[in-house]
Amino acid sequence: MTEHIIDPSIVEAENARLATDLRIDYDSLGERLDRRGIAIDALKAKVAKFSVAVPSWGVGTGGTRFARFPGKGEPRDIFDKIEDCAVIAQLTQATRTVSLHIPWDKADPNRLKQAASRFNLGFDAMNSNTFSDARGQLQSYKFGSLSAGDKATRDQAIEHNLECIEIGQTIGSKALTVWIGDGSNFPGQINFTSQFEHYLNSMKSIYAALPDDWRVFTEHKMYEPAFYSTVVQDWGTNYLIARELGEKAFCLVDLGHHAPNVNIEMIVARLAQFGKLGGFHFNDSKYGDDDLDAGSIDPFRLFLVFNELVDAEGRDPAFHPAHMLDQSHNVTDPIESLMLSAADVQRAYAQALLVDRQALKQAQDSNDALAATQQLRQAFRTDVEPILALARAEQGGAIDPLAAYRAAGYRAKIAEIRPEIAVGSSGIV
Repeated sequence: MTEHIIDPSIVEAENARLATDLRIDYDSLGERLDRRGIAIDALKAKVAKFSVAVPSWGVGTGGTRFARFPGKGEPRDIFDKIEDCAVIAQLTQATRTVSLHIPWDKADPNRLKQAASRFNLGFDAMNSNTFSDARGQLQSYKFGSLSAGDKATRDQAIEHNLECIEIGQTIGSKALTVWIGDGSNFPGQINFTSQFEHYLNSMKSIYAALPDDWRVFTEHKMYEPAFYSTVVQDWGTNYLIARELGEKAFCLVDLGHHAPNVNIEMIVARLAQFGKLGGFHFNDSKYGDDDLDAGSIDPFRLFLVFNELVDAEGRDPAFHPAHMLDQSHNVTDPIESLMLSAADVQRAYAQALLVDRQALKQAQDSNDALAATQQLRQAFRTDVEPILALARAEQGGAIDPLAAYRAAGYRAKIAEIRPEIAVGSSGIV
């Protein structure tokens, strides 16, 4: 039997308060969609199956480049993090898996598996960390990891990724995400070609150790912490890596890892078209890799990304990229932000399902730009909240997750249990 962190009676009471209005809104939306030839119940069934993974590190308060301001009730370890993730899953019914980061979340794999199974949670992709030094490691990653000029450092980074695979096999994960901070800060500091050759050779060693039913996701990032050059700096390089490694290698797209004004949805379409789109880290940005809540700055772009995903799914029913949130900030309760982000990712998916694909294609084929864009705008402007809310409620979640969470007083309760973290730490966690 699945355990619940939030008392189900609180969720039931909150839902009872909102149920009548929700049914009216749902039926009204259903009538409008029916006129467009869309069956609302079938749409709700698809939305109910959608899930996005929660990053273990996302339930802690993030940091700025200059300081970190801990919040109340910060998780003390991975087991506290799993409990916080269980709250998100219970209320949203849209986050059925947790993505771990090693060594941050390193623990006995069997204990991890047991802790997650209490709440009927699974584990998404494993994330390796060779962008910072762990206590006690022999070689430093200050000047690179998988691409470092020093072979001992590269070997250490490879072994760390192999350890992540080993842990992941025990807990039921099926993928490894590799992001490195390797690069350079000064012209001439490194040789671009030899550095990339080191990286590819290291990744080939990791790839060779992948179980048959696993995938590896490589993630590109334009800058940070390397500001002159980055080894995996754009989607083109990422695509080259995936092609070089083999059929189990795919590209991971983080919505914040692009230059301003880059057409991310077109990148998504390209990678999907050539079979190398593996998954996403959903967040939002205004200036760079801001790690803001998904859909908080540019919800239309999030919708356009899902428009391409639904289009790709229509061409290939077996197309199922991995979805994960990746956000961390200072000024909100991270559980609240992750709940709202999960809903907004789910919302973008529901809106993309509303696009009349046949009408869109006709407009495109006849070069009717306005008719084509109106098809997208109509779907985006449709308020699908009644569909999301009823899908949550029917699965035991909250019609209004934020209201239910606050009514439960979860943050105040765990603040009494978990010791307050001392202030004064600096830098991004």
